[in-house]
Amino acid sequence: MTITEVQIDFIKPKDGLIAFASLVINGDVYLSSIGIHKKLDGLGYRLTYPCKGTHSVFYPINRMAGQAIEAAIFKKLKEVMKKVNDPCSNTSIPI
Repeated sequence: MTITEVQIDFIKPKDGLIAFASLVINGDVYLSSIGIHKKLDGLGYRLTYPCKGTHSVFYPINRMAGQAIEAAIFKKLKEVMKKVNDPCSNTSIPI
């Protein structure tokens, strides 16, 4: 599985939710509205997938796919957070 075009859109934090992610899988499928939450213990992040009522819109159906999506999103999140925390950076992203 090839994951590209990972984008992170920060929001005003609410109940641990800090951002939404979007990505493209294999150049064919665009997924968006993947929630990025701070873990309750404050050590790391977790993902949530969109749902409509009690029905999931999409989600990874095996551990390997889930881990690949997490790795791609968390890698991009780390890059963006590094830019935000870099005093020499001209980037201003609300967190």
